[in-house]
Amino acid sequence: MKTVKYTTVPQSLLTRRARNAILVAGLLPAAAFSQTAYSWQQIKDKFAAANPTLKAAQLNIDESRAAEITAYLRPNPDFALTADGVQISRNLGVWRPFNGVVETPAISYLHERQHKRELRRDQAKESTTIAESTYLDQERGLVFNLRSAFVQTLQAKAVLQNAKENLDYWDRELDVNRTRFKAGDLALVDLNRLELQRVQFESDYETAIVNLRTAKIQLLMLLNDRTPIEGFDVSGPFDFTDELRPLEEFRNIALEARPDLKASVQNVELAKITHQLAVANGSTDPTFSVWYSHNPSFSNPFANETMGGSISIPLRIFDRNQGQKALTQIDIGRNERLRDANQALVFSDVDSAYWTLVQNVNLLRPYKTRYLVLATDVRDRMSFSYQNGVRLCLITWMRRNLIGTLDWRT
Repeated sequence: MKTVKYTTVPQSLLTRRARNAILVAGLLPAAAFSQTAYSWQQIKDKFAAANPTLKAAQLNIDESRAAEITAYLRPNPDFALTADGVQISRNLGVWRPFNGVVETPAISYLHERQHKRELRRDQAKESTTIAESTYLDQERGLVFNLRSAFVQTLQAKAVLQNAKENLDYWDRELDVNRTRFKAGDLALVDLNRLELQRVQFESDYETAIVNLRTAKIQLLMLLNDRTPIEGFDVSGPFDFTDELRPLEEFRNIALEARPDLKASVQNVELAKITHQLAVANGSTDPTFSVWYSHNPSFSNPFANETMGGSISIPLRIFDRNQGQKALTQIDIGRNERLRDANQALVFSDVDSAYWTLVQNVNLLRPYKTRYLVLATDVRDRMSFSYQNGVRLCLITWMRRNLIGTLDWRT
């Protein structure tokens, strides 16, 4: 009877060479593009200098400042030129059409009362202040997104490093078990099961690479940077601190620094100025006019050169701007309610974020101080047992233990 001998092709060297080839291929572009690692402050400076959304928000402030110039301008005077007394038909056989024409150039000016111009200026300045607060609030949101993308990139790097370590560790375990198989201490089916376990580690490794590239793409988008991914990197600490300040201190900081709350307070002031302007617009503004007449046909035959003047005062009998006065008064109350709602929202944001942070720190603290140490110790003991030939059937548990060493960080 012919016996068949089952053997396995040694894959340790092949898999390591394949992985090294992949790593070398990935590093070649980085060397070609001279990869630069940016710190958080460098990333923030690049963001402030290049982000198009932030630049567009800055232009809103410039537009509002330009509107201040228009708001404080005086009314332009009016110039009029009239000619009267042109003869259009003969009288007693005499026709001199331009002999008795009276030329009258006149200048008129609208005088604004009740400080309308100053109120328009104050209204425009308050609008500029609100635009600045709105810009700061938009910047706050964008910097939060930038910080999140930065931390996600650091996390993706840590996950990739952990996936690589897990894969290397499993390869070492496979080396030990291949040696056991050659020595007849392990069945072929058991060895193949261990080989199949490697697929999950390879999948985790490739997924970590994709996640790192995706995080870098998001960060480059916020920076408006076209640097190739292989030439871009970030650096910084990826850890947490369990020291938290009191909640009341965070509340006070938010009340003093939140630009959206400042904008709501400034909107109340703007509404009050707008109401004052509406009241002023209900007052009468006289128009003064002066003119000069040449060759006038007055009762005084010697007055060939004369001057005159007039004042025009509108009678505000029906329209006294009542609608705008009532509307702006209501708008003051509406903005006061919005200010109170925004203040309540600030407290809600701070309280929610604070207690979420407290919960996360409470969960992370035992992982860092106890569970990570225990997981590392168990892993090392299991590794020692395998290296010394102890047969254990806890491969699946061991793999879960390896992956759990990263859970406390993610």
